[in-house]
Amino acid sequence: MAKSDSFFIRAKVSTNGLTYAQNSIDLGAYVDALGKSVLRIHGVSVQYGSPTNVPTGPNNDNGMTAYQLTTQSQSEMVDATDRSLISSGRLVVGTAAQGNTSVSDMSDLSPEMFRNGYLVAVEQIYIGTDSAAQAVVDQVSVVLECTVETLSQSAAMALALSQQ
Repeated sequence: MAKSDSFFIRAKVSTNGLTYAQNSIDLGAYVDALGKSVLRIHGVSVQYGSPTNVPTGPNNDNGMTAYQLTTQSQSEMVDATDRSLISSGRLVVGTAAQGNTSVSDMSDLSPEMFRNGYLVAVEQIYIGTDSAAQAVVDQVSVVLECTVETLSQSAAMALALSQQ
């Protein structure tokens, strides 16, 4: 199985308060199931907020912004039992009555947790975000470390169909 050198794909989605938002990530330049080309995601690095955005939570409460990468378009956040889920995580910010703030970044699922990363054979994936209590950042950005691999035509087609 031929492999390419690793490269990076970058994407972001803006948070919009308390509703789900998503953007598509075009992989057509890398993935062609009939042409035997698939993408392997080895790692996902997440940046919460734009460079000058300071994560904030509501007073005396917790706020949370979550993200997910999926192989199918979604209308809401999905859990790990959804076969389209590639990666997910969240940033939780809590503010106590005394003004103390706590910040917690959690990765629920990520390709680097798996021995061989995550194989993708669809020409488009999706980055989505949602918030609870209050959006704590204005956007979520990701950097995906990837390689392109060649598979047999039947294996590539089967994989593409299983992730639709």
